[in-house]
Formats: sequence, structure tokens, C-alpha cells
Amino acid sequence: MSEKSSSSGSDEDVDPESGQPVELGGVLSKWTNYIHGWQDRWVVLKNNTLSYYKSEDEREYGCRGSLCLSKAVITPHEFDECRFDISVNDSVWYLRAEDPEHRLQWIESIELHKAESGYGSETSLRRHGSMLSLTSAASALSATSTSSFKKGHRLCEKLAEMETFRDILCRQVDTLQKYFDSCADAVSKDEFHRDRVVEEDEDDFPSTTRTDGEYNHNNNGSKEKLFPPASPKGINGIDFKGEAITFKATTAGILSTLSHCIELMVKREDSWQKRLDKELEKRRRVEDAYKSAMNELKKKSHYGGPDYEEGPNSLINEDEFFDAVEAALDRQDKIEEQCQSEKVRIPRLTPVPPGDAYSTIGTHRFATKVEEMVQNHMTYSLQDMGGDANWQLVIEEGEMKVYRREVEENGIVLDPLKATHAVKGVTGHEVCHYFWDTAVRLDWETTIENFNVVETLSDNAVIVYQTHKRVWPASQRDVLYLSAIRKILATNENDPDTWLVCNFSVDHDNALPTNRCVRAKINVAMICQTLVSPPEGDKEISRDNILCKITYVANVNPGGWAPASVLRAVAKREYPKFLKRFTSYVQEKTSGKPILF
Repeated sequence: MSEKSSSSGSDEDVDPESGQPVELGGVLSKWTNYIHGWQDRWVVLKNNTLSYYKSEDEREYGCRGSLCLSKAVITPHEFDECRFDISVNDSVWYLRAEDPEHRLQWIESIELHKAESGYGSETSLRRHGSMLSLTSAASALSATSTSSFKKGHRLCEKLAEMETFRDILCRQVDTLQKYFDSCADAVSKDEFHRDRVVEEDEDDFPSTTRTDGEYNHNNNGSKEKLFPPASPKGINGIDFKGEAITFKATTAGILSTLSHCIELMVKREDSWQKRLDKELEKRRRVEDAYKSAMNELKKKSHYGGPDYEEGPNSLINEDEFFDAVEAALDRQDKIEEQCQSEKVRIPRLTPVPPGDAYSTIGTHRFATKVEEMVQNHMTYSLQDMGGDANWQLVIEEGEMKVYRREVEENGIVLDPLKATHAVKGVTGHEVCHYFWDTAVRLDWETTIENFNVVETLSDNAVIVYQTHKRVWPASQRDVLYLSAIRKILATNENDPDTWLVCNFSVDHDNALPTNRCVRAKINVAMICQTLVSPPEGDKEISRDNILCKITYVANVNPGGWAPASVLRAVAKREYPKFLKRFTSYVQEKTSGKPILF
């Protein structure tokens, strides 16, 4: 995957000037639909938005879709180490990176963009101002506090009374403090004056010069200096007694109001507790419903999504898998019938080399392997199935019989299939020629989406790559195989010659496996012998006098996982249809033409 920039969630992924995460772009496989499956797309992560384009070159034409990541949920797949899903409400993108490292890189970059979006991030506070949030919070708190007590008017009134009492008490405390300060100053001055007068009396005239008005004569004959007492109103004009009475009344009012508030809150505590319990129960039910909905969503996901694809972890059960495959095959049959009725066959003049050209062993690099495959098929594929308990007759329609042997390896169905058939009016050479000729392949093969010849090895051997139409929920398959046609001369003059086409899987650098398709492995052979009945009198041999005996064998490894019952049911349904369709095509193509032995 080509990357414009790397992202790992570190400070290096943030633009120092703007404070925003840097742009990330690269190729990811995106699930398109159940027909086309995974497709490579150019994906761009920028400004808290994930967009995708068909390719990097087509960015100038605009994106094909985008997601805002503010409320996105990123889910790494549980089993597929390269896949991750991004969901926003009902929209889900299924994405696959080329390896787990790139998946982690994308997930961390997306999470970084998501974290830097909205008002909850540090950069957003810098952009929008944190004081707005504080002001809003204070306003909200004030509104909430006011509204929550609308039904408790008595408590509100008492709280207002306490506010009034607090103001009065503060003023009274200030007044009393001024009075106490004045009293303290007066006492200090009085003591200073008294001490100075006493000192003067003792030094000059201790007891003779004082007037009686200045002394108080006690009963024991002693004298005490008399100072006029300070009047409460004489200090700053404050009525200390009145202020003390008012202060006492204010504090009594506060205590009474507090007691009343406590009583009210105690009475309402039960009501508040019930309301709290009710709200908690509502929240619990909502959380349970949310969890249930999420679990249900995970189980059912988006119908047609990759979680419904074939595999041991597929969310679709075996019965639903079978029904879906059967429905898809029925749709394909209807489409094919409509196409056949509208199709006008274009005559194709394909040169047919003489039979001797097919009798020689090639000299290409796969020649030895081809010869080995041919000999194996001649030895084992033509053996009679009678008495072999491993072969089960599954279909018998006229001259056609289909046999199956059940074989499984590591949970994958590898059932060999063998079919025998007899077709009038065609020769073995003609049947094998049309089966092998790639120029007419799409005229009779309806399961192929596209194919191409990767390499021509010789006149009778080619390497072919083909992709088959997808039958959802099964994954799409592709096959890379060598196809060779051979003529095997009879060792006995009374036996007919044998024509054979063998197709077997090979590897080639020009057709490597991809994530888009599951690579299947095949070993298929079409073996034909021509039987000729003598014409009457001197008449020439016509197509009425020839009969082609066909033996078709197929060993297919599907390359992936699918329910065994589904694979066997599909094989039982499709192989007879394939044989009848192909032999009918050969009869149509050869009708009225010279016989090719």
C-alpha cells in the first residue's frame, strides 16, 4: 500500500503550525457489494473526514463517498488481521489493509483525527475559547438549580430568608466591631489618665488639696478616685444594648430557618430517593436495550456485508447459506435463459488442426506434467464404477449418470465427481475441440465472469486464467490452469481412438492470487470416444450413425470454507445442467457440417 504520510498517533502526526493531524492517503480494499466483493480504492484521511476514490488518478473527479469521523466507531475485525470496520449511524465501511501493520497505522491515524475533532479536544478549546464553556456551565448550573426547586416553594422561601438574615448579620457584625474597637480605645485612654493623676497626688499633696467631689469616701475611711462612667451612646452614638438584642434575634432567626430547611429536606429525602431510584432504573433499562441492540446489530450486521461471507466465522447459518446460494443460482438461471433467447450466435471460424497435431507430446516446460496427467486419466478415469462402494450414484437422467465420492480434508469438501453420457450426432474430436477452444468458451460456459489466455505453450496447450461469477454469500473464485487437448491412438484396431482434454491448476507469475478472489484448484478431464454404426447399403456415414461416449471427471478444491451440504447440493444441481448445456451447444454447432473424426 502506497502511503502519502505515515501515522502512528505520535506528535509527528500533528502539523506544528495548525495543530491538526496531517493528511494520510493510500490504497485499501473496500467491500463494495456481494457481487463485486472487495475492490481496491484510494482512501484519503484529511480534516476529520475519510474519503475514497476509485483510484489515485481519479481524485480530480471527486470522491465516491466520505465519512465524518466525529462520531465514527472503528472496530478491528476479530479474526481477519487486515480488516477493520468504520461505522457512523447506519453507514458502515468495511476496509482491508495489505497487512496488520498498515491496518494498525490506519486505525491510529483515524483515532487521532477523531480525537482532534469537536469541542472536547485541546485544539478545539484553543479555537473556540474555554471561557465559553465555563460561562455555559455556570448558566446551566444556575438554570438547573432554579428549576429543580420550582416545586419546593417553601424551601426556596426559607433559603431567601437565610440570604436576608446573612446580610443583616454581616452589617450587625460590622457595627458591633466598630463599637468594640471604640470601647477598647476608651478604656486605654481612661487607664492612662488614671495612672497620671495618681502619680501627681502622691508627689504633691497626698490628701489635702482634693475636693470631695473628686474622691469617694468609703466606710473604712479610705478614698477612691471617682471617674465618670462612659455612656454607651457616648461612643460613636451606638446603642450597644439594642444592637445586642437585634443580633440575638437575627441569629435566632437563622437557627430557626436552618431547622426548618432541615425538616423540609428530611421530609423530601424519601421523595428524592424514589425519583433517583426511578431514574437509575430507567438508565439501566436504556443501557440494557442499547447493549441488546448492539449485539443484535453485530449478529445481523448489514445484510450482504462481508461478515455474511463464507467462512468458519460467518454470521449466516448453514440453512440460510444454502437458501441464499440457491436463490442466487436461480437468478443466474433466469438471466441466462433471457440472454439465450435474445442472443444471436455469431459464427466463429476457428481453424481445427488435423488430428495428428494432437497426438504428439509437446516440448514446452509443462510437457512432462501434461503427459503424466493424461496417463493418469486414461488409467483411472475410464475404469468402470460398478462394484466400487465408494462411488455413489446421485443423478440418472436418460443416458447421463453422475457419481460422487465423499471426501473431506481439514473441513473442506473435495468430493470427486464423475459423469458418463452418450450424445448422438457428434464425434469425440468435436466435443473435445469445443470444450478446449477458448474462442467459443463464453458461448456455452455461463458461470465465467471473464477469462484470458495467460500463455500459449503450443498448438494444443494453453494456460488460462478465469474468474467465476460470484454466488453470494460464497466468495468469488478464480482459477489458473493449464488446458491441453490430446488424441490417444487405440492400441487395438477394433477399439476407437480416444480424445481427451485435461485441465489442471498451475502457477504463473502473470496471474498471482489476490485478496479479491479465493483461488480454487482443479483437475478436470473430458474424455470422449466415437462409436460408429455401419450405414445401410452403400450409404455414407452420417451423423445418425455416430455416437459419442463421454466420461467427465472433476476434482475441485474450492480453496475456502463453505458448508459441506451446500457444496454437495450445488454440485448435484449444476454438473448435470453443465453437461446438458454443453452437449446441446456442440450438437447445434456441428449440425449440418462435415463430420470431424
